[in-house]
Amino acid sequence: MRSTLLISLKSPFSGHRLCFPAAAAATKLLLLLLFAHETLASSPPSDYLSFSFPSFGPDNRGNFTFPTTDSRDSQGALQITPDTANDDSFFLNKSGRVLLSRRFRLWKDPSSGNRKRTASFNTTFFINIFKPNGSLIPGEGLSFLISPDDGAPPPGSSGGYLGLTNSTIDGHSSNQIVAVEFDTVKQSYDPDDNHVGLNINSIVSNKTASLSLFGIQLLPPNPANYTVWIDYDGGAGQFIVHMALQGKPKPLTPVLEARLNLSDYVNQDSYFGFAASTGAADYQLNCVLAWNLTVENLDEKGGGNLWKILVGIAAGVVVIALAVGLLLFWHSKERRKKMKRRMAALDPSVLTGTLKSLPGMPKEFEYKDLRRATNGFEEKMKLGQGGFGIVYKGVFADDGTQVAVKKFSREDNMNSQDDFLKELTVINRLRHKHLVSLLGWCHENGVLLLVYDYMPNGSLDQHLYRTGSAVRPLLPWNRRVQVAADVASALHYLHHEYNECVVHRDLKSSNVMLDAAFRGRLGDFGLARVIDIDKTSYAELEAAGVPGTLGYIAPECFHTARATRESDVFAFGALLLELVCGRRPRCSTLPGFNFLVDWVWMLHREGTITEAVDEKLGGDYAADEAFRLLMLGLACSHPVPGERPKAAGIIQILLGTLPPPVVPPFKPGFMWPAAETSGEYEAGGVGLTSMSTLLLNSSLNYSSSTLPWTPRIVSNVGQDDV
Repeated sequence: MRSTLLISLKSPFSGHRLCFPAAAAATKLLLLLLFAHETLASSPPSDYLSFSFPSFGPDNRGNFTFPTTDSRDSQGALQITPDTANDDSFFLNKSGRVLLSRRFRLWKDPSSGNRKRTASFNTTFFINIFKPNGSLIPGEGLSFLISPDDGAPPPGSSGGYLGLTNSTIDGHSSNQIVAVEFDTVKQSYDPDDNHVGLNINSIVSNKTASLSLFGIQLLPPNPANYTVWIDYDGGAGQFIVHMALQGKPKPLTPVLEARLNLSDYVNQDSYFGFAASTGAADYQLNCVLAWNLTVENLDEKGGGNLWKILVGIAAGVVVIALAVGLLLFWHSKERRKKMKRRMAALDPSVLTGTLKSLPGMPKEFEYKDLRRATNGFEEKMKLGQGGFGIVYKGVFADDGTQVAVKKFSREDNMNSQDDFLKELTVINRLRHKHLVSLLGWCHENGVLLLVYDYMPNGSLDQHLYRTGSAVRPLLPWNRRVQVAADVASALHYLHHEYNECVVHRDLKSSNVMLDAAFRGRLGDFGLARVIDIDKTSYAELEAAGVPGTLGYIAPECFHTARATRESDVFAFGALLLELVCGRRPRCSTLPGFNFLVDWVWMLHREGTITEAVDEKLGGDYAADEAFRLLMLGLACSHPVPGERPKAAGIIQILLGTLPPPVVPPFKPGFMWPAAETSGEYEAGGVGLTSMSTLLLNSSLNYSSSTLPWTPRIVSNVGQDDV
């Protein structure tokens, strides 16, 4: 069968993906020139400017403008109006603003006969409106603001003016402001004292909605944080606001929706931020706890110099034509080499010879002995099953020795041999007391077998969830802490102590075995790979997907398809939370949460993190240890790879020789590409650096439809994996 290499290209003009045979790629690319004249001027670049601030303080203070002394960052939040004072009267009659200290181009003048273009944006932020003395009489409100400058609010903008306008300028088109208000005081023009409104150049809202209709109380009896989502579609002129209690998912129904062409009202270069005020007799604290903002970047480049761009495209076509020719030559050569390797590997003698030549190779077992020990691989001897094989219990009749026998069972015999060799080349020389030991191997009659130490107490997940054919006892607290330390020790050995760096890539509770003393042993190296000492990651070139198990896979792996020490640490964090909470990382029993880590992070933010401890323990646990393990689990689960602690630091934290890591109260948002960080949580190292130091100019439109490959989970899946 003739193999055809396909080239897939995304048109920079139309955004459509074009696929065609590589041999014709260069010719087909010339068709792009036909699109250029009609589309170049009307299709500017669609990159975005993106900012993430999970908390506020000295690390990111320089990113904001505080135009008055009444506004500041304090206690990890933006305090738009004063938050502390010795005298309550100091809180009264205040107005404040905090703005991001950079301008954004929000619209472009029409050129070359095209219509005016307006930028799209979306923002998410957490707010807390709080009455510190316990009174429920508020004053006055908080707003998200688009402003023509980053200066102070106008004089006299306290009270009902919310730091936006005053009695002199209210309603003037020269204000050039658009705001979304969250108002807690009813004025004559308001529907009630608990509403959201869209304001254009005035404190009188163009459109309002009572939040009580959505079950939202801006100033409830017990303090509450809210998440606000604001989405603006510049092309459609659609302004949509959603709101929910923090930790809850984005509702299907918006609290406010309006048609609005921003370019008709705001300055071409404007600022984003917040404004707020207090009243003459009553006051409230107006706090912003976290903020993400993404704004379409309206680049000034366009269709003004079409000829230069066309020449550049033509030059690019020539380069691509040469590259395609080289690619075809390489593809043909590699295909022939791969075919030779596969033909050689199908020869049993070649495989057996390869196995015997591996350095440090353990004992070769006879197939008949293993078959007899497992009662002919009888179903009742089955211990577990994963993506690469079935594990059976074996008992040798002559001395009663118990073993675990892994029988590779991929439908494709060639892939079974590949899996077999990969696991052997990783584990045959590993020696550590908290790794499951390899005793030997067998390759006879086309059957591939590995023989391991038998773990009489099964896998960790069987004790956490009481699953499997034999009901296991619930694992008590002290043993859970010990297992966490055992696995951390094994991970440190793989990452730093073995003469090559090994990434496990499938660390999960079903792959942690318990020996006779209930000590943890890390097993199943079916996905493990060796990293060269001078490299930092392993790329899974032969699998069109992401190796691992959902819930344990680090977010960056969906973008890179690469396994690293940091991705192993992320999986360890999921395992640690699983140990403490007695819940699976991907959990359907927590309303409003799909993943355990998000629920634990919410409890941490509310100061009640130990409520996450497994209820099945009946309160029989050490609270200080639980706090330490939960904080460490969150630190290992940090969305930014460089912010996660290293294995050595993890061991010290578990032993109590280092304090628990400092974890931000709000889970940082994942962005890619991730920025390099220098902070490491190791012995003598510093704590976690803040995600809010990241100012990334990158597109957030990463999804399975825009990645150069489609994410697919490649895993030893199964609740009873061994």
